[in-house]
Amino acid sequence: MTPRLSAAVFAFTVAAGGSAVAQDQGTAAQREACTPDAFRLCGQFIPDASRIESCLREAGPRLSPACYVVFNPPKTNNQRPLR
Repeated sequence: MTPRLSAAVFAFTVAAGGSAVAQDQGTAAQREACTPDAFRLCGQFIPDASRIESCLREAGPRLSPACYVVFNPPKTNNQRPLR
């Protein structure tokens, strides 16, 4: 793994861990899904984890389908509304 790739994976891990998207620094599957998008769409922000996360969140439909699901999980019908 190159130093730049290591920095990106670390940055995304930290970003995912600091959000509601993941607990305990994001799963390996989440990192795998979004690392290419982090490079493609947000490479200028590496290694700033918070800026990468913001960039990925703002990318919306430009995200790959796999990464889009990480940041926008589908709602299930059995979720109760908050009161």
